[in-house]
Amino acid sequence: MSKGMTLQQAIIHFSDADNCIKYMVDLRWPDGVVVCPTCGRNDVSWLSNQRKWQCKSNHAKRQFSAKVGTIFEDSPLGLDKWILASWMIANCKNGVSSYEIARNIGVTQKSAWFMLHRMRLVMDTTETDAKLGGSEGGPVEVDEAFVGGEPKNWHNSKRIAHHKAVRSERVRTYQNAFTHKTAVIGMLDRESRQIRAKVVPNVRRETLQNEILDIIEFGSKVYTDQAVTYKSLKDKYVHDTVNHANQYVNGQVHTNSIENFWSLMKRNLKGTYVAVEPFHLDRYLAEQCFRFNTSRTHNDETRCAKLFSQVLGKRLTYAELTGKEAGASF
Repeated sequence: MSKGMTLQQAIIHFSDADNCIKYMVDLRWPDGVVVCPTCGRNDVSWLSNQRKWQCKSNHAKRQFSAKVGTIFEDSPLGLDKWILASWMIANCKNGVSSYEIARNIGVTQKSAWFMLHRMRLVMDTTETDAKLGGSEGGPVEVDEAFVGGEPKNWHNSKRIAHHKAVRSERVRTYQNAFTHKTAVIGMLDRESRQIRAKVVPNVRRETLQNEILDIIEFGSKVYTDQAVTYKSLKDKYVHDTVNHANQYVNGQVHTNSIENFWSLMKRNLKGTYVAVEPFHLDRYLAEQCFRFNTSRTHNDETRCAKLFSQVLGKRLTYAELTGKEAGASF
């Protein structure tokens, strides 16, 4: 696999607005035929002074840019800033903070934070991803984890009040010890080196089994620890377990790879992002999965291109992101 374009080369190349537009056109319309996003016709003309196209059909919104219909729609920021921010989030192994993006591309931290969440949404391809395992895949490691704030500095009275408030939602398993955290489940196919991870409401047997059935092909080899929540998997999978009380590897049976993924993710959340709200966690998981899934098959340039190839039809407004109306323009 060739090294492709470096970050320095990317900065020079994409400082030209025409190169940015060509990059989007090549990814969005590979055959070079620009199509109106409103009517679908290719009878359009290029307005060079505005860097837009105009559809010759008689309808509203005749003029459109390369950003219309993508995650970048309605953003006043240029494609040069979007491409460089996307390059960084796609290729920085330990993630990149909104403060670093803001310093590097010359926007406010608030704008950078919004940009990063938009690109994390683009990284989420769980609805279109193929299932793991099966005849084409290998054994699939499955493991759950708990992430989030640790109340180690809480006053005892606050800690007691918190546990009383969540007692009705507790699961009668070891999740009792993690009621202040968010539960997540991950599945890693050893053969394809593809991983899926998502937030789950709890670690009850029914909840985890439904997620596994959605993601792993029936009849696949599945490796887990000996948690009681996985005991019913033997009805639909070739299920083997490893007893972590005695050993971490039992021949080919282990969950070390998925546990390493959790370790890397937690380091990123604590070291790079510091504080992550639970309702944003799914997007951070998508970011981590995207980099992991492309780590062996893509270089920096092609990984960014893959990310940009997924921007069509995605949209995230500031109001949707925060749960309130946007008070500023991004």
